[in-house]
Amino acid sequence: MALRLLEIVVPEEVTGEVLAIVEEEKVTNFWLTCSCENRNIFKMIVTAEKTESLLDIFEKKYGGLEDFHMVLLPLEASYPSTKEIEEKAEESKNGEEGEKKTEPLRVSRQELYHDVFDSSKLTNTYMIMIVLAAIVAAIGLIKDNVAVIIGAMVIAPLLGPNVALSFATTIGDGALGRNALKTNIVGILIAFAVSLALGSFLAIDPGIREIASRTVVSYADIILALASGVAAALSITSGVPSVLIGVMVSVALIPPLVVFGLLLGSGNFLLALQALELVAINMICINLAGVFTFLLQGVRPLNWWEASKAKKATRYTIIIWASLLILLTVLLKLSQL
Repeated sequence: MALRLLEIVVPEEVTGEVLAIVEEEKVTNFWLTCSCENRNIFKMIVTAEKTESLLDIFEKKYGGLEDFHMVLLPLEASYPSTKEIEEKAEESKNGEEGEKKTEPLRVSRQELYHDVFDSSKLTNTYMIMIVLAAIVAAIGLIKDNVAVIIGAMVIAPLLGPNVALSFATTIGDGALGRNALKTNIVGILIAFAVSLALGSFLAIDPGIREIASRTVVSYADIILALASGVAAALSITSGVPSVLIGVMVSVALIPPLVVFGLLLGSGNFLLALQALELVAINMICINLAGVFTFLLQGVRPLNWWEASKAKKATRYTIIIWASLLILLTVLLKLSQL
């Protein structure tokens, strides 16, 4: 796991308390600098999975103080080396009898929130990228060109708002969830509008392999969408680059959505509805799998009252997503009889 540089600004009078917390939490690489206006700055090098517990401790204890501030930064390099720092921290942990808890193997909740908050915003760049992705995907589908379709999936920025929606559900953040949902809906509507316009004046052959394959929903599509949702959540929580995972999510969303618009615009209403069913199933599976993945990784709000609200929101969301998925699966099964 990568290292992080945690900087904490505290009033001078609580310096001793902070030192005691640092010792108790077995932080082996830290230093203290003095600043003006009776404040001190602590800098700590910690593993990414350790940051959440430290941030929670300091927020609970000093969050109400006016002079308190925390900054978390990625660490590109350090001396001693990353390996030496991790070995030193591991030795300190092993030397403590009766370890209190196991740190989650993921980045902190605070870092996750920062990442998904930015990606949940509805921006001009996002909308332009959706337009470009829809145009490229439509061309690839009409020409039956897999390479061009893959290019459209590379463009589409659908990973962010979908992960943000799952994350918001898990922590019970209504504002973040509404932003993510709005961004998702606008992106879907833009892609649909573009493909509908193209389908209305271009010659669309429903028999083209890349189009026809997205008008038939199979259980393999459900498995692919579930895997995409898990991969999307894991890519964010592990702190690794998510470009390829974004392609995986787009596989399940952009092509079938564009097929729906193209077929509807060309008057093939029955096939268009089948493509829409695939879009709906994939959207449900991605978000359902994302919520479960965040839960299994222990993503929770800080305070008990927030946790209670998040638990209710997660329970209701899972029930709704699961019910819709079961309903669509039953309809799929009936249509195959």
